[in-house]
Amino acid sequence: MRIAVLADIHANLTAFEAVLADVARRGGVDEIWCPGDIIGYGPDPHECIALLRKVCKVCIAGNHDLAAAGLIDTSDFNPAAAAANRWTAQQLTPEDTDFIKCLPLTVERSDFTIVHGSPREPVREYLLDVDAASENLRCFSTKHCLVGHTHTPCLFMFGRSGKVRISTLEDGTEIKLGEERLIINPGGVGQPRDSNPRASYGIIDTDRRTFTLRRVPYDIPSVQARMKDRGLPEMLWRRLAAGR
Repeated sequence: MRIAVLADIHANLTAFEAVLADVARRGGVDEIWCPGDIIGYGPDPHECIALLRKVCKVCIAGNHDLAAAGLIDTSDFNPAAAAANRWTAQQLTPEDTDFIKCLPLTVERSDFTIVHGSPREPVREYLLDVDAASENLRCFSTKHCLVGHTHTPCLFMFGRSGKVRISTLEDGTEIKLGEERLIINPGGVGQPRDSNPRASYGIIDTDRRTFTLRRVPYDIPSVQARMKDRGLPEMLWRRLAAGR
């Protein structure tokens, strides 16, 4: 089985469609999993939810999804993110909101636990270092865990000695899914933050037992133009070109 992992789409339909086209060019997949934040920041919230509902097998609620649906507050959002969230909430149909309200915070599929932030705190925790990753190891029982939230593709590997290693993932990096427990972040589809503006996603191959990171270029100026037209904060559309 082949599975595409698309996290942090963030209402960027152009990036989302570019990733789906790349998946198709690479032979397609059997399932698509989304570790949350379908919406927020970007100009196409309703369109991204509609497309995701057609193609995605497993979807997790992210903090921006829940905030736009009125399920959590935005007290820990920066001002630009909070402003974008208020705009996003006004674009959702009742069906969009109902869809978000039904999303789980954690799902287990085969060898994977799928969350947005972390196994310990699925909605809000950022896994940025080995200490936080180590503390989360006991919070999931599957062999591996998929997360999003940081928009940065990386891998936490837990050795048998107890030592934890963190590695950044580049385009084409292939990880063997062996006996070591892993926490994997496929990066952000709609708003990468690793100084690489190309959309980021991953492919799991359960037969080969691999995870491969992929980067995809997309038409960033067209997304920036839509964000400007919709009155979204300048820093949000400017950062797309920088990938951070």
